[in-house]
Amino acid sequence: MKKIIAIISISMFVFMLAACNSSKNNSSDNGIPEMLEVVLEIQDTADVNADIPFKATVTQGNEKVSDADEVEFEVWEEGKKDESEMIEAINNKDGTYSAIKAFDHDGVFTVQVHVTARGLHTMPKKSVTVGKGVIEEHAHNDHEQGEHEHGHHSEDFNMHFMKPETIEKGKETEFVVHLQDHNQPLEHARVRFEIWNDDISDKHEWVDASETKTGEYGGSHAFDEIGIYKIKIHVQNDEGLHEHEEYEIEVK
Repeated sequence: MKKIIAIISISMFVFMLAACNSSKNNSSDNGIPEMLEVVLEIQDTADVNADIPFKATVTQGNEKVSDADEVEFEVWEEGKKDESEMIEAINNKDGTYSAIKAFDHDGVFTVQVHVTARGLHTMPKKSVTVGKGVIEEHAHNDHEQGEHEHGHHSEDFNMHFMKPETIEKGKETEFVVHLQDHNQPLEHARVRFEIWNDDISDKHEWVDASETKTGEYGGSHAFDEIGIYKIKIHVQNDEGLHEHEEYEIEVK
């Protein structure tokens, strides 16, 4: 009997030790969860109308993350970010997430993967040149326009606005945006939501956002009227970063 109890005790000890080691793999020495690491794999060039595979490998510490809450690939043509397309990724259950996309004309396209997992968010991006790419003059004009619109623009800055699925008149709506710079969550930024509808009023409402998590900012607003509104997200920090992106939302 004593032998059986000893065997059970040893087994439980080994199990608890394994669980403890597993927990440590996902946390740093000070107990803070380790950052998500995402490797985005996309070919540099492709032919028009050819299928292009997208692949994102997600890890946290030494562990492959196969239980991400959401993985989407956002795709847009250079200079046309406001016309981007979202493609839901397939979870291969091995820490990798994939999708396929074909482009029907020449151009340079950006592919950005948005990964939300274990309370963290990251969004690396890469570009692919399709066919002959773009005409140099067109690319140069787009670059100048981008500098004019964004001011102190950082090529490594990324913004992901979590557009609400439904917005109802008279109800508080929570707006959330994830910010990243140089592949790291952007902390301690000053973020404001500018909201207006020219058909209703020439007044612009301003909502100050607060940092709810590392690199995540949120604020709420209630709309008095239904209609199509513009929302512009302004981002600044003490290092001179000054970015903004504009979106369209509908209030019902």
